[in-house]
Amino acid sequence: MHERLNNRLREVRTGKGLTQADLADQAGVSRKTINTVENGVFVPSTILALTLAKVLGVSVEDLFQLPD
Repeated sequence: MHERLNNRLREVRTGKGLTQADLADQAGVSRKTINTVENGVFVPSTILALTLAKVLGVSVEDLFQLPD
C-alpha cells in the first residue's frame, strides 16, 4: 500500500488567515510539521489530522482525501 494523501491544508489555512506558525501553535506541533504535511512529505497521524480539522473548523475530509 502506497501512502499518498491529497490535502487542502494550505488552502484552508490561508483562507482562515493563518500562517503555518499560527496553525502549528494552535495544533501543538512545529511549523515544520505543518509545512511537511502541506507539501505531502509527511502523512499526518489520525490524531493530528483530527486536531488540524478541529482547529480549522472543518471536517477531516475537507482537509485530506485519498487519491482516485
